[in-house]
Amino acid sequence: MKVKSKSSKVNRAWINDHVNDPYVKLAKLESYRARAAYKLKEIDEAFDLIKPGQLVVDLGSTPGAWSQYVRRKMSPKTATGGGAAAGELNGSIIALDILPMEPVPGVVFLLGDIREAEVLQRLAAAMQGRQADLVLSDMAPNLSGIASADAARIENLVELALEFAQAHLTSQGSLVAKVFHGAVYEPLVKRFRESFHEVKRIKPRASRDKSAETFLVGSGVKSS
Repeated sequence: MKVKSKSSKVNRAWINDHVNDPYVKLAKLESYRARAAYKLKEIDEAFDLIKPGQLVVDLGSTPGAWSQYVRRKMSPKTATGGGAAAGELNGSIIALDILPMEPVPGVVFLLGDIREAEVLQRLAAAMQGRQADLVLSDMAPNLSGIASADAARIENLVELALEFAQAHLTSQGSLVAKVFHGAVYEPLVKRFRESFHEVKRIKPRASRDKSAETFLVGSGVKSS
């Protein structure tokens, strides 16, 4: 007699939800690599963040959906094929991830761990002495299920994004960072308020209902 495990039931339920997810279907239709593109789209439309001519840094970029969205926003014309844009890129996009990413036309991709000093140096070098107009961080750790350890990992990644943004944003630049509700949420909100003149919170409709994620948007870097 075969016994159906709880994990197999959970996996089937997730697959069913994923296949029937309207954002997954829309991502396929519009040639985005992940439904996450629509999270950034809603954030961008709410706060008018992405404009042609900017320098945008995408941290935790793989599989590339956020870079695709930025690429399309910074081009005169757009196309649906593979995330490529029909028009010439008006601006600069630098993406970084610890995992490989398939190329997005016009996007400079760096493979590496932001926690390593050498990687940060390569990222700064790719900026060629310019300051970023926008830093995006969709970084998230692999969760262990141990609340205290996971909270520390989450906090560390957001802190790294904050430190990078403070060092490399223009005075009027913005940081968008994914955070999770839990023990470190309010301390991270406090850190954002210490770092930026304006701080907003948003949970896009494209975020799954069961997800504890939300996004903090900090604009206008406070001088240290």
